[in-house]
Amino acid sequence: MGQQLSVVSTPSSTPGMVRFEANHNLTGQGHERFASVDAAVGTRPAAALARQLFATGHVASVHMYINIVTVDLAKGSTAEGLSEVVRDMYQYWKPGMVPPTFDAPAADTTDAPAVATGGDAGGGESDYLRLVPASLVERSRAALAKWKANH
Repeated sequence: MGQQLSVVSTPSSTPGMVRFEANHNLTGQGHERFASVDAAVGTRPAAALARQLFATGHVASVHMYINIVTVDLAKGSTAEGLSEVVRDMYQYWKPGMVPPTFDAPAADTTDAPAVATGGDAGGGESDYLRLVPASLVERSRAALAKWKANH
């Protein structure tokens, strides 16, 4: 599950650098540079990807612009496995993993103020009206009654 990116890896004309082009925008229209894992702070997709790339131990620095990721490899390292890191960035579930379960929040047991419905409602209190503060419902009904009286 999740979205798997399509990634094309191309060597740079500069030795020790590799470029990945993804089919997904990573930075918007801005340049993002990460000289170390300490610079990759936050939840932005670019920072998250930079942290994952630094975690491989093969990366000295990362530069991203829109959908291009340029990686400066650490001395003696190869780009082996880096393409998969970029490709799997948005894949949050992989075969063999147990998906997390999310328990439904407990129902609110506090009594909501009873709101009488107008004659046009044709029934009891709706689930929607239970969520609206009683003062707003009363004000709305008064405005509707005033409008009907004038028209």
